[in-house]
Amino acid sequence: MGQPVMESMDPAAREMLAEARVKGIETAWDRYQDQLPQCGFGETGLCCRNCVQGPCRIDPFGDGPRAGVCGATADTVVARNLIRAIAAGTAAHSGHSKHLAQALKKWALGRAGAYAPQDENKLRAVARRLGRATDGRTAEDVALDVAETALKDYAESDEPPAFVRTTLPRGRLEALGRLGALPPGIDAVVSEIMHRTTLGVDADPVNLLIGGIKGAVADYAACHMGTDLADIIFGVPSPVVTQANLGVLREDAVNVALHGHNPLLSEVVVRAASEMQDEAVRAGARGGLNLVGVCCTGNEVLMRHGVPPIANSVSQELPILTGALDAMVVDYQCVYPSLPTVAECFGTRIITTMEMAKIPGATHLPLAEETAPEQAREIIKLAIQAFVERRGRPVTIPRHTSRVVAGFSTETLVAALSKLNAADPLAPLVENIVGGNIQGVVLFAGCNNVKVPQDANYLAIATELARRDVLMLATGCGAGAFARHGFLSPDATREHAGPGLKAVLTAIGEANGLGGPLPLVLHMGSCVDNSRAVDVAAAVAARLQVDIDRLPVVASAPEFKTEKAIAIGTWAVACGLPTHLGLFPPVLGSQTVIKALTGEIKNMLGGYFIVEPDPLKAAEKIFAAIQERRAGLGLAVRSWEEARCA
Repeated sequence: MGQPVMESMDPAAREMLAEARVKGIETAWDRYQDQLPQCGFGETGLCCRNCVQGPCRIDPFGDGPRAGVCGATADTVVARNLIRAIAAGTAAHSGHSKHLAQALKKWALGRAGAYAPQDENKLRAVARRLGRATDGRTAEDVALDVAETALKDYAESDEPPAFVRTTLPRGRLEALGRLGALPPGIDAVVSEIMHRTTLGVDADPVNLLIGGIKGAVADYAACHMGTDLADIIFGVPSPVVTQANLGVLREDAVNVALHGHNPLLSEVVVRAASEMQDEAVRAGARGGLNLVGVCCTGNEVLMRHGVPPIANSVSQELPILTGALDAMVVDYQCVYPSLPTVAECFGTRIITTMEMAKIPGATHLPLAEETAPEQAREIIKLAIQAFVERRGRPVTIPRHTSRVVAGFSTETLVAALSKLNAADPLAPLVENIVGGNIQGVVLFAGCNNVKVPQDANYLAIATELARRDVLMLATGCGAGAFARHGFLSPDATREHAGPGLKAVLTAIGEANGLGGPLPLVLHMGSCVDNSRAVDVAAAVAARLQVDIDRLPVVASAPEFKTEKAIAIGTWAVACGLPTHLGLFPPVLGSQTVIKALTGEIKNMLGGYFIVEPDPLKAAEKIFAAIQERRAGLGLAVRSWEEARCA
């Protein structure tokens, strides 16, 4: 098997990759090497297989075919492929959110007691925002209204989804409306994209891209819905303190990993585990039941219960290699089909739980909302059985952990700021941005990608921006990267933050009784929870009486890989944010598409893409985008070097 020079910045991951080679076990990094060289047509977006006359490939250098069999040009093929990826990402996020809406509706109808709302205040706040009555009504009636309003957002309508029109500022809605990019419904726009990209429909690359933006705005609606409904059902996250990385696994405990993206089952497993600790101890596990998190399901249970995160999508095979993981419970999205093959050597039970997401070789226990507690207990029993079977076998647990402070929902941030100014909680944030203690805000999102040494881009960019007084938020696998390397801790603030940022984070932390600063990077949740950052940006924009596209706020996906990330990045641009990508998306085959996404779209929506693989250059470009926005607001600006010296 080929070996990259550096697979990961995480020492625990490197230890387990070395262990895998000793044992001859193949991982994602090995499979990537086996794929090289990868298809250049696919990398540039110039391969079309949308009909059986193909696959058609267009020569990027002009020496070979210049059009597909049907006459589709490079611009058309690239644009079609890109917006199909957006449609797929939207389908994934909206499937997650629809599942939550259906569970809430079942509870309201008395059919799923496990999903009783844990935060009735959030339920009623969301209902009021959606224009539903709350006074004098039972939680069941309000929940039914919220669930049915959410489900109506999927069908075609004469107006945009409620989770778009009630959350984005008027200026954003008007800008999207002028462009023709407001979706008529979530499922409706996914269907429309699939229709318009089939043989013989839309061939205009610009019109195709507008259709893709419409799909991305539908993805935003789905993400916001997913955040709101999860907060209603499982509770609004508040700060928790825990540890991250593989060192949290215990040889003497029943170790159960929760993996995927939807918290419907994982939340119930957490409850079952708290009730079954004695059963694990009786089976010989002195450490009881030890739950750990992988990927965005891991982020969900981290935010609400302090469950330690140990890996994310690209490194999900590595916990199995320790020999200490007794069960990995998966729902859907970002779950590798390789897991049962790796688990064969170690006795780990891979348990799938969704009918649409089965894996050969795994144990399948399908989730039914009506009987979820019973299924959760069955899962825990399988894990305990696996622990009994592995007793006495050698384990290899890397001794690497990092302290994590997580749980920064929108409500948490506002509450923390209110300790500085109860009458106007946003005032401290706005005043420090205006005064320059905070130069701007960056939201880190997206995945890890085997084409980049794991976590390298996140760490390099964040370190440079922190020195220059940039406030940083993170979600998804990006948040996991910072967790494993100690960036979600007050110690990182003391070590890396510039003087202005350090002063602000320290003032907020001390006002909230922490005896020190907030973490250097604020963990805001899973992939769908990127909507939390939009809520904060919208509130700041309203406070400054401007639209989001004028704020010194930038999004960054330094190591993205999924179609979901492409959808999120596109709606970040639609919201008016400069959005950095650390890898080239598959659009290099079309100069028309490149110009539209990196330049022309800025004039229409204010947001645009910045593509820069070099993390140090990326940090400089992100900072320059922040300074451009500061200048537009009439605020003092700094050069890259001036900011470093400050």
